[in-house]
Amino acid sequence: MTTSKVLWPLVLIPVLAILFSSWYVVETGHVAVEKTLGTVDMEEQHAGLNWKMPFLTRAYEFSAKEIVLDFNDLTPKARDNLRLKDLDISVYYRVDANAVAELMVKYAAASANSAEALLPGYGVVFREGRDVIYQEVTKIDSLELHRNRDTLRDGIAENLQRKLDAKDPGVFYITRVAVRALNTDPTIEAAIQKAVQAQKTLEAKKVQVEIANKDAEIEIARARGIAEANAIINSSLTPEYLQHELNDALKKFAENEGGVVVIPANMQGMNLMLDAQKVRNRN
Repeated sequence: MTTSKVLWPLVLIPVLAILFSSWYVVETGHVAVEKTLGTVDMEEQHAGLNWKMPFLTRAYEFSAKEIVLDFNDLTPKARDNLRLKDLDISVYYRVDANAVAELMVKYAAASANSAEALLPGYGVVFREGRDVIYQEVTKIDSLELHRNRDTLRDGIAENLQRKLDAKDPGVFYITRVAVRALNTDPTIEAAIQKAVQAQKTLEAKKVQVEIANKDAEIEIARARGIAEANAIINSSLTPEYLQHELNDALKKFAENEGGVVVIPANMQGMNLMLDAQKVRNRN
């Protein structure tokens, strides 16, 4: 074996090592931050093939996608000073892709590891998020929390965004908040059930009262109508009208050719007007 054949692998291996260590690939939705001999390059490297100094430069790949941060088994106190048994909240956020290098320098230990990439600012959002959750729960009574999940969720999102913007404007974006579990003390749960049932009973009673009021209005209207009708009838029953009706009746009785004629016993104020010719004929 010649000397050239022995040296060839010794030369090729270092060359290949240098070649393979001088480039890297950033996945879609991620950015990379390069660090050379302790110095961080403040310009992020985006998705695709990127080159770097072999051996001396290390590339840190960060996620620029939406990141979920779970808060589990929290036990904050509500406004009425009653402590929740279990509260699980998920906060979704993302980081401006052009601010990842700045976050890496400013919060050196705030990133978290994941299967795909580093999670920028994870520790910052976690610390602020936990405080905000406890603050927002203290604004609502324990008996009202179940019916005010939306209020709690919106309050967490708005307050957390405000706090993050105060420290790092335009860097963090809270995309949404989810209340995954909200469990109060069993005694409070029983009180909630009683309160809900009482509310339903009250609503049913209100409906019954409204129906009773409507029925009473109908009866009053009906009685008023009858009274008004009777008043009209009574006002029309003048002596002249009654005399006219009596005369008509007596005429019909007189036309029955000897039939029975019934004359009321009380005829005060009424004059009998009979057909004189027919009376004479009968006589």
